[in-house]
Amino acid sequence: MDISTKKSQNTDEAPPPAAPPTQAEQKRAARGATRPGDRIFLGLSRGSGILLLVIMAAIAVFLTYRATLAISKDEANFLTAFEWNTNLIPPKFGIAVLAFGTVVSSIIAMAIAVPIAVAIALFLTHYAPRRLSGPIAYVIDLLAAVPSIVYGLWGALILVPQMDGLFGWLNNYLGWTGIFSWDEGAPRSMLTVGVLLAIMILPIITNVSREVFRQVPQTHEEAALALGATRWEVVRMAVLPFGRSGVISASMLGLGRALGETMAVATVLSPDFDIHASLLNPGGGTFAQNIASKFNEATEFGRDALIASGLVLFVITLLVNGAARAIIARRKEYSGANA
Repeated sequence: MDISTKKSQNTDEAPPPAAPPTQAEQKRAARGATRPGDRIFLGLSRGSGILLLVIMAAIAVFLTYRATLAISKDEANFLTAFEWNTNLIPPKFGIAVLAFGTVVSSIIAMAIAVPIAVAIALFLTHYAPRRLSGPIAYVIDLLAAVPSIVYGLWGALILVPQMDGLFGWLNNYLGWTGIFSWDEGAPRSMLTVGVLLAIMILPIITNVSREVFRQVPQTHEEAALALGATRWEVVRMAVLPFGRSGVISASMLGLGRALGETMAVATVLSPDFDIHASLLNPGGGTFAQNIASKFNEATEFGRDALIASGLVLFVITLLVNGAARAIIARRKEYSGANA
């Protein structure tokens, strides 16, 4: 056998197996995996998660206990009564009007804010020049930092007087529906509250959506452009599918603020305990507004009743967030994030 044949046989042979780690190397690896810094970080992370669960459980137990004390003495149906009078003997109070007002005002706010916020986020990330997108993003960040009471004062002094023209137009052209009929009273109604809440949650949804759209892989957009897609087709086929889960999360953050907003709603709304078919006529109420307006003057039992309504708002918030998580989980595989 010649030398070239021997060389070819040697090159075809598999490399020798690596030597197993020595006992000293295994000890060093074990020390690296359980270094004091790693143990401290693991303990802090685990403790933070457990602490969060404990706090949530404590809040739920407190609300449930105080709510049970109040509901057990309620002579009306707590879920369906159109009355709130805890000073009667026996007391009568219910959350029907509060639940209706909270849900309706939040739906109005979301219907107005989400499309506008997504459009602004797309404009800032894919259409606006850099010298223009920066200042606009900065102004939106400032809007998110404005206190609620400032929004409430602006709404009461500026927004409410300016709603007369819109209410008149809606009454003239859509009043036949009953939902937009107006008796020319003060426009301190659910629609006004919804518009104000939409302005308040707009910066939150815009900022989160903008950051999500910035994370779209450049290769996705370049591939769409290479196939001859227009800019809008790139947004529709690459950007929106990728950012769908993020937009849902941003919307849920905005909805959480809309559901729990207190001072701005209390400043703008003219509350009463009746469900109005029209969104333009003054009246209605929300959970947070009712708690804020009645808590200081309430008796011990009255505070328990208000806490019972807070428990309902707590449950609604949990259900909304749970539904959002379920939607995100179902849509994740289609978002393009794993492509």
